[in-house]
Amino acid sequence: MATYLDRILEAHRSAARADPRSLSELSARARSCEPPRGFLEGLRQASQRGDPVAVIAEIKRRSPSKGDMAVDIDVAKIARAYEAGGAACISVLTDHRFFGGSPDDLDQARSASRLPILRKDFTVHAADVYDARLMGADCVLLIVAALGESELVELHALACELGLDALVEVHDEAELDRAIGMGATLVGVNQRDLVTFDVDPRRAIELASKMPAGIVTVAESGITSAKDCVPLAVAGFDAVLVGEALVTHPDPTRAVRAMRAATG
Repeated sequence: MATYLDRILEAHRSAARADPRSLSELSARARSCEPPRGFLEGLRQASQRGDPVAVIAEIKRRSPSKGDMAVDIDVAKIARAYEAGGAACISVLTDHRFFGGSPDDLDQARSASRLPILRKDFTVHAADVYDARLMGADCVLLIVAALGESELVELHALACELGLDALVEVHDEAELDRAIGMGATLVGVNQRDLVTFDVDPRRAIELASKMPAGIVTVAESGITSAKDCVPLAVAGFDAVLVGEALVTHPDPTRAVRAMRAATG
């Protein structure tokens, strides 16, 4: 039986195969965009201002496993709320079929705030990287489990060439070795199994000791409250990426502040 990841990847790869656009034209347009805001630098600035862990606050309407979360969300309003709470960066889901997002969500978030933005999507083709740049994203997501060795290296190199940061997402030590081996400087540990979509809250802490010095590290998924940030900060993570717990909170500004304060 096809897993969530299988279905999502097949949809994205099918779309890439059917895309009639010229890569050379996309490249020229992407290279003419204004400079990115600096996603990695945003996380480093949070550390410099004294945040034990930076908060990457996510805009997410739904998920394949949990269904609707915040379908009618006011993207501009919540982006401003995240910024007011001291979030270092914003993550925006742009996949429509499985997550209910869109490039327009990213555009609204960028227009409403000054924060750097991650295009949270399944990057499988060079066009996806160019599109991220054209949307105004400052960072792309590269999921090691979703990419072959050459794809991972080439897409990472392209992102860097365009001035984008790349959050390289891993789930186990073997994937971490691949990420480190190809020169990733920003590594996320997703505690959600992309086959079952179950969350293992021990996953990030178990991999923390395997991270080499100099890499900026992000813990993703399974972070439901401020208290969940504490052991991740102690383990050495530089940032946490939080979606459902913030996007569904009645006061996202207060929720972001609480997560930052709880790690102090």
